[in-house]
Amino acid sequence: MRLNKYIADSGLCSRRNAERYILEGRVTVNNKTIIDLACKINDDKDEVLVDGEKIKPKRHIYFLMNKPKGVITSTKDEKNRMTVVDLINSNEKIFPVGRLDYNTTGVLILTNDGDFSNLLTHPKHKIRKVYSVSLSRDLNKDDEQKLLQGVYINGRKGKFEKINIPNIKNPKLVEVTAVEGRNHFVKDMFGVLGYNVLDLDRKLFGNLKADIPVGKFRKITSEEIKSIYKNYN
Repeated sequence: MRLNKYIADSGLCSRRNAERYILEGRVTVNNKTIIDLACKINDDKDEVLVDGEKIKPKRHIYFLMNKPKGVITSTKDEKNRMTVVDLINSNEKIFPVGRLDYNTTGVLILTNDGDFSNLLTHPKHKIRKVYSVSLSRDLNKDDEQKLLQGVYINGRKGKFEKINIPNIKNPKLVEVTAVEGRNHFVKDMFGVLGYNVLDLDRKLFGNLKADIPVGKFRKITSEEIKSIYKNYN
């Protein structure tokens, strides 16, 4: 097994970050520092340490949460606020895939599979995400077209793939589809045009829906995982 995959399978990080750890000289195999990304190991016999701590592959687990408001998307918080990991009773160390802001609700994936996390967050895979957005004022047609054609956020162009207004009588409530994963992307897109986002709920991540009550979680099925790999890998 390649060393970077072995590290990622431990749940410590993604395979890409594992490669960085190797190049930085933070990984040893049988007490020898390894900086060769092509290194292969015998996962039954070799001892691998990252920053002096022994690691080993873990059983991969996958959860889907319908994140509630007032919870941090992190494994820990310096202000001792509740995190999404606190809401799941798991014996394995897990981490959230990507981020949802403190008061943003909706689909959030948590796992200890670094490769799966990297698949879902790497820009090249263009994972589709659908959000329900409550705005401070009605979305007008001109601004709708600008958001579809692209606006600049901190010097980088971003756009929505699709915008839908479920109830034409309430153009403050819109549904947007995006493939970008930048932090605060939806809020920043509307903010460029002078809109404030009052509520934000992620309804879909890839092919995973918020099909459970807010604050609850469930295991992601093997069929769902296979479908994500088939559609996006």
